[in-house]
Amino acid sequence: MADSGAVNGHSKAANGSTGESLAPYRSLFSHLFSWENPRDSAVAYVSVVASIAAVRYLSLVRWALGLSWMVLATTVAAEVAGKAVLNNGLASQLRPREYYTLPREAFDRLVSEAHGLINFLLVEAQRIVFVENVYASSAAFVVTLLSSLLIKVLPYWVLAIVATTIAFFAPLIYSRNQEFIDQQLKSAADVIGAQTAQVRDAAQKQADHLASVSKQYAGDYTEKVHEILRTRSLSPSAAKKSPVDFPSPPTEEPKAAEQPAPQEPIVA
Repeated sequence: MADSGAVNGHSKAANGSTGESLAPYRSLFSHLFSWENPRDSAVAYVSVVASIAAVRYLSLVRWALGLSWMVLATTVAAEVAGKAVLNNGLASQLRPREYYTLPREAFDRLVSEAHGLINFLLVEAQRIVFVENVYASSAAFVVTLLSSLLIKVLPYWVLAIVATTIAFFAPLIYSRNQEFIDQQLKSAADVIGAQTAQVRDAAQKQADHLASVSKQYAGDYTEKVHEILRTRSLSPSAAKKSPVDFPSPPTEEPKAAEQPAPQEPIVA
């Protein structure tokens, strides 16, 4: 029991520390999606949509390769031309004394931010799956269902733009019409509750009726079985059979049959 308490305490402490470490990300996304600062939310929305459109319509890899060979061609040509004409390469003159490197602090900060963002997304996904908030899990169910249906008719990038638009503008619409939406949701919940209660009552009545009918049939069959057993117990066990009369054996010796006397022939 002590070990179990220690484990539970350690788990709660770990969850608390995780929640504290992810609080800045929750605050950031809440700030962006709630449109507390319209400029920040608008910039974030436009940036996401522009990134999706760029990935769809711009061949970034091809552009990166093209830019790379143009830069290299320019620097090599400048270096060769400078050495040929001025006996001193132009690219060498522009070379910095110390090449740029990524500071360890900046790299650690970047990795830490990426690690925190990944953990935030992972924790939020688990909270939705394990229904920590019924409304959030229900909304996620509706979104995934609609996405699975729309993916059959819409390209991925269009679906991504639609999802981004809903994620940014649904909270804004709700905040502007919160009273009306809450009233409609309450009315829908009341209607669903009334229908559920009606269905429950009908099912209970049907179950009671089936139980009473089953009880009645069981009583009838039990009575018939008792009657059959009572009839068998009162009937005679077996009918007595009368003895068979056999003929008495003979007491005298059997007599031989008399032979007829031979007749003499008549002489003429």
